[in-house]
Amino acid sequence: MIDIANIKIKAGNGGDGRVSFRREKYIAKGGPDGGDGGDGGDVYFVADPNKSTLMDFKAKPLYEATSGQAGGKKNMTGSDGEDLYIKVPMGTLVFEVIRGNEVLIGDMTEQGQELLIAKGGTGGKGNNRFKSSTNRTPVQYTPGSKGEVRELRLEIKLMADVGLIGLPNAGKSTLINQLTNANAKVANYPFTTLNPNLGTTTLRNGQTIVIADIPGLIEGASEGKGLGDEFLRHVERTRLLVHIIDVYSEGLVEDMPEYALRQYEVIRKELQDYSDELVVKPEIIVINKMDITEIKENFNKILAVFKEKGLEVYGVSAATGEGTEDLKLKIMQELEKVPSRKGFIAKRPVRVYNVETLPNRRMVFRDNVREMRGPLA
Repeated sequence: MIDIANIKIKAGNGGDGRVSFRREKYIAKGGPDGGDGGDGGDVYFVADPNKSTLMDFKAKPLYEATSGQAGGKKNMTGSDGEDLYIKVPMGTLVFEVIRGNEVLIGDMTEQGQELLIAKGGTGGKGNNRFKSSTNRTPVQYTPGSKGEVRELRLEIKLMADVGLIGLPNAGKSTLINQLTNANAKVANYPFTTLNPNLGTTTLRNGQTIVIADIPGLIEGASEGKGLGDEFLRHVERTRLLVHIIDVYSEGLVEDMPEYALRQYEVIRKELQDYSDELVVKPEIIVINKMDITEIKENFNKILAVFKEKGLEVYGVSAATGEGTEDLKLKIMQELEKVPSRKGFIAKRPVRVYNVETLPNRRMVFRDNVREMRGPLA
């Protein structure tokens, strides 16, 4: 999964103003008629739920909007450059790279959300704008201004309500297949899942939620070992964590309850080391493979060990589906307590233009009605 990309964005330049004089039959000195240049095109990002990776941005790192055309004769204004709309996956964070530092400028969380990334340059003024009683044949004009240029870093953080976490080969992919229609790849070896899988399911209260199967974490994941640091970011948006523990991953062990607790603590430490926000997220602890006799026989002991730590544990069999309906009910109950996902707050939001903030515009009042006037002469 390509979930990080560095790109460069360039808005269109404004077209230059024109120097021109009206020259027609019988009108030898018709005066200046040079038109203004057109504005350059803006660049927008648009959140698209049909896109899931940033692969397109790896192949094309530069995006440019078209520039405005120069002004023409007969006071004709050059045409504006076309705005450029770039589709990005929902959940994309947009950082601007400024002198090596990354500053968050936008979070694409809503379907169809538009974010103005770079403003096009303003068209220059033609010589008709400079005529006056003392300057009847002006040759002055202004060139169009340059469009904004930005270096950006894009990063996807999955838009999921529930994140399935755990050590490799704990049964997360099998469980997401039971809970949803994700059809994730399943095999009996670690790191079968190399990309996050998403699936949806409908709870008893009618709510449809998104569940993410995060590739297996190992000790040291928060420092980059294994695949951990590549995927821990994807649980940052989740409202609830479901921690899957497989006490049979290495065959039968002597002290199964203590072994289960150690596995749990390994992942909790990685969450803590990665982000203080992850470790305080609500979680459901699940012991997998309850279809195995030895696990079922030791389950009460496992419950007791976790209870001493103030933790509640549920048992499921991702392979047979045993306990998954009860788990969905618990997920529903926990999500009802948790507020909706919050977006990341931009440290320096990009400029958003409206009627009152358009460049080279002025507001006037006439009979208590506000109007917009054109570029100032």
